Amino acid sequence: MKKQQGFTLIELVVVIVILGILAVTAAPKFMNLQNDARNASLQGLKGAIQGAAGIVYGKAAINGVEASTTSTPVKTDEGNITTVYGYPTADADGIAKAVKGLESGSTEWAPVSGAAGTGGDEEGDSISYTLLNQVGKATADKCSVTYTAATSAAAATVVVHDCE
Repeated sequence: MKKQQGFTLIELVVVIVILGILAVTAAPKFMNLQNDARNASLQGLKGAIQGAAGIVYGKAAINGVEASTTSTPVKTDEGNITTVYGYPTADADGIAKAVKGLESGSTEWAPVSGAAGTGGDEEGDSISYTLLNQVGKATADKCSVTYTAATSAAAATVVVHDCE
C-alpha cells in the first residue's frame, strides 16, 4: 500500500496568498455595481424626459402654441399636458404626465422632496426625480434627474446628478 499524502502547509499558504491577491484586485471592480446601475437608470430617465419634451413641443408647434408664455394645455394620447413655450411644465400636469412612470404613485420614481426646485407651471420652474428603493423610500437627493421648464431664451433642460 502506498502512503497517502496531503498538501503541505507551504502549498496551502501559497494558495491562500494567491486567492487573497486576486480578491484584493478584483473585488473593487464589482463593489460599485449598484451605483453604476442607478446612474444608468438616471441616464435612461434623462433620455425619456428629453424625448417626451421634444414630442410635446412638436405637438405644441402643430397647435401653434409653442410661443405661449403662459400655461397652455396640449392634447396628447396621455391627456392634456400643460406647456410653457411649447415644452411641458415642471409639475404633475406637465412632464410627469408626458413621461410614463413619473405619475403620482409610481413604483420606480419619486419627486425629490425638499429640493430647491419643487415644480410648478411657470417658466424656469424645475422638478427633480429620484429612484425609489425596494422599501419605497426615495434615494439620496444627489441621486436625481432635474427637469427645468423652458424660458423665453432657452428650451427645457434636463440635468443628471449622479449617485455617489
